Amino acid sequence: MSYRAPVEDMMASLAALGIEAEDYRPILEEAGKLASDVLAPLNWTGDQEGLALKDGTLTMPKGFKQAYDQYRDGGWNAVPFPEKWGGMELPYSVAFPVQEMWQAANMSFGLCPLLNQGAVEALIAHGSEQLQQRYLEKLISGEWTGTMNLTEPQAGSDLSLLKAKAIPQEGNTYKITGQKIYITYGEHDLTDNIIHLVLARLPDAPEGTKGISLFLVPKILPNGEKNDLVCVSTEHKLGIHASPTCTMSFGDEGGATGWLIGEENKGLACMFTMMNNARLSVGLQGVAISDRALQAAKHYASERKQGKDIATGETTAIENHPDVYRQITTMQALTEAGRLLAYFAAHQMDLAHHEDSAEAAALVAFATPIVKGFCTENSIEITSAGVQVHGGMGYVEETGAAQYLRDARILPIYEGTNGIQAMDLAGYKLRKDNGATAKALIKTMRGEASEALQKSIDQLEQATNTLLQAIEGKDMETLGLTAFDYMMGWGYVAGGWLLEKLASHSEEKQKLSVFYQRFILPRASAHLAVVNA
Repeated sequence: MSYRAPVEDMMASLAALGIEAEDYRPILEEAGKLASDVLAPLNWTGDQEGLALKDGTLTMPKGFKQAYDQYRDGGWNAVPFPEKWGGMELPYSVAFPVQEMWQAANMSFGLCPLLNQGAVEALIAHGSEQLQQRYLEKLISGEWTGTMNLTEPQAGSDLSLLKAKAIPQEGNTYKITGQKIYITYGEHDLTDNIIHLVLARLPDAPEGTKGISLFLVPKILPNGEKNDLVCVSTEHKLGIHASPTCTMSFGDEGGATGWLIGEENKGLACMFTMMNNARLSVGLQGVAISDRALQAAKHYASERKQGKDIATGETTAIENHPDVYRQITTMQALTEAGRLLAYFAAHQMDLAHHEDSAEAAALVAFATPIVKGFCTENSIEITSAGVQVHGGMGYVEETGAAQYLRDARILPIYEGTNGIQAMDLAGYKLRKDNGATAKALIKTMRGEASEALQKSIDQLEQATNTLLQAIEGKDMETLGLTAFDYMMGWGYVAGGWLLEKLASHSEEKQKLSVFYQRFILPRASAHLAVVNA
């Protein structure tokens, strides 16, 4: 079964959050057509064909270039960006459903605009006027694409160990040398130019993260010449086979030309602009691949006849067996709870941007690790359950169920592992304001949630106070050992709260909320008991 964009579910989620989005329905429907009719059919073929790299030139699988041209020509790359640079400037609460469609239809394809979005946000926030004038319009239109070059072989997630160098030159340029790994869409044939954002050190830079600067390093220089950079290899991965994950070498012929973004030795702030954007998008990827697996499981279970109906004794479709129903409904409840969490964060981003709300900005920052961690952890469970529903047919590649699990497995790892997300939540976000944002959100949930959720909210409040005591006592071991459970506890409780908001929109959503409270919410107690013990 191919993918169909769940426009009605998306609209219901937006409405449950109080977002007036009916005027945007035509946009979602048009995006859904591109996702379903153009991108989704390439998901399986791209996975099987993979990539071809020869002499530094990478060729995408058949159909990807034509699909990208349709995507770009339709203006889809410009959805969330400022009109000043050719963007549509639509709210993130609309951009997120659109982005979810690309990721669900074809995650390998969707990674290209995801990384480009982070590069654009960093350039808008920190780039000089000259760099903005030269690059933003083409990055936003999709004529060119952008990347993030952070990781190095010896560094991994520890950016303090970066060794790439930047040597100042005349004319406010720098010569960049070094190697970067795991660079998504570092090389491809979808566009004529690729704009790399590269972390590197100046000769006299302080040690550690305080000595990192960010540079814009284009594949093709403004004079039309090829820059001194090359893709030397691509990774052979468990999943996302049609997404080029590149090892990039800068400066083999003396140094790649780059321009400084932001201030010298202040690249970490620029990097987090990219990274925080990407972390929310990766959480949304978790929702997207979960929905893709859910759709396939539902379709298969409705057609596969096996076993006897316990009521009639007649041969029946497996969707009528209670345990299969449990699996599919669990998949759906977790998927929709994740979607609500991601859209909630998007809505807070809109409030922070357009109403200059400090409260909303704090909620976005607090929600980011929860969305990234909770939604991607669940994507592994959901896609694995999708294989289980398919039975033996799920374990062979032809049904596609196995690909969803393989593709999803990267999500808890990249853009900061979920252990890092958990420590960001418990060790930094909670400490930053002494729990004020957490307590405010708990108060909101307590005032709106039903009696069925109140016990879980009490447990979450107790866990928050427990970790605040650990922070006060500088007990980093307790924080480190319990942060993951705290993050997942937040996800389960907040997901239940948001599903109650959705419940009023239909009898089906009401049943889903009740199922969540009975079959899934008890997990929150287990996670939070770990913290409170």
